[in-house]
Amino acid sequence: MSTFDNPFDAKRRLKAAGCSCGQHASQADHDAQSALQTVAAESDEKRYQHVVASAVMRQLFPQDAGRRAFLKALGASTALAALSQFFPIQSATEVFAAAGPVEKKDLKVGFIPITCATPIIMAKPMGFYEKHGLNVEVIKTAGWAVIRDKTINKEYDAAHMLSPMPIAISMGAGSNPIPYTMPAVENINGQAITLAMKHKDKRDPKSWKGFKFAVPFDYSMHNYLLRYYLAEHGIDPDQDVQIRAVPPPEMVANLRADNIDGFLGPDPMNQRAVFDGVGFIHILSKEIWDGHPCCAFAASKEFVTGMPNTYAALLKSIIDATAFAHKPENRKQIAEAVAPANYINQPVTVLEQILTGTYADGLGNVKTDPNRVDFDPFPWQSFAVWIMTQMKRWGQVKGDVDYKGISEQVFLATDTAKLMAEMGMTPPKATTKTFVVMGKTFDPSKPEEYLASFKIKKAS
Repeated sequence: MSTFDNPFDAKRRLKAAGCSCGQHASQADHDAQSALQTVAAESDEKRYQHVVASAVMRQLFPQDAGRRAFLKALGASTALAALSQFFPIQSATEVFAAAGPVEKKDLKVGFIPITCATPIIMAKPMGFYEKHGLNVEVIKTAGWAVIRDKTINKEYDAAHMLSPMPIAISMGAGSNPIPYTMPAVENINGQAITLAMKHKDKRDPKSWKGFKFAVPFDYSMHNYLLRYYLAEHGIDPDQDVQIRAVPPPEMVANLRADNIDGFLGPDPMNQRAVFDGVGFIHILSKEIWDGHPCCAFAASKEFVTGMPNTYAALLKSIIDATAFAHKPENRKQIAEAVAPANYINQPVTVLEQILTGTYADGLGNVKTDPNRVDFDPFPWQSFAVWIMTQMKRWGQVKGDVDYKGISEQVFLATDTAKLMAEMGMTPPKATTKTFVVMGKTFDPSKPEEYLASFKIKKAS
């Protein structure tokens, strides 16, 4: 991924990015853009030409040194002419400039105060929405059902959702069917199974019969990963334990009050339980499935098709912020940006432990895992297929499922790839891939075979 401008704070930009003006990812990008701006003058057409040329430069010369050497050898004007020999810059500029203005500048985007929403949240205080011509109000929301209902009722233009939610909404699972989309993943990994301190000697899941667990929502990766983990250890999640939906902000309080024995929840709840001394981290979700999706940026199909320019600008803002959050060197700065009460409302030290991956586990150990949470916007359609196998496994949907059709309609990988490329990133060439969950390979082309392989599942 490429890192993009962050208009949060000039001094912090300079420190984080390391260019002379503090507004670029590197000194090489500063030099390249400054030189091309000299040629680009001030007209709209020239400014669009500058954006296109800069993107082409990053693709042809991924390394800073290569871009700098190319510009130094030829000079800005000759460099621009040379680039035009390899790429139709003028045509691309005309297409880029032809995109109309946003149909709606003032938007409302709902979020749950958890670290999974980091790109959506940080895009406000760090200026990514404004950079793409939008005035976005990010609104803290109590729970996932509220997020769903307010978005469906158009009180929110778009929202932070759990990645299974747009699938469930589109299929009519738990609500009336409404065409919904998920054009970007917010985070991968970043969850954990946290248990109450009284269970510190019960690390074998086989000893968990009778436990009461919390997950954020029925249609969540947390629910599916917890059920998967329990079933792989011989525990029937519908017969041997209780699993209830608890809004993330209430999880630690329920653990403290002994209402639950543990939860598979999003951060900062896991680390906050450790911070408060009421729980310990049993296992990170990445140890169940490394690279799994969790939360997402979602919007109705009506919003996507009815306001295409607004949708593109909003998605670019999210992709841009996600690219910035992907860089480990930016994580402490991000922790400060999202910590205030109107955002995640947690101590900076708690958020830093999560985002940097150096953390206390609640059992006296300090662990280091830089991939405890990561940020990658690409919505692999194979993720959607896996989610639907688990929805069917646990009785949330019945009958035949159009895995391929629904995954393509909801997880808008093509849109995301197009915008990533426009912004100088290199998106994946495919939209599906295989992956491994607890030692078992998932082939998205054979979902029913995968589903049939499980011994523990809800009777149909």
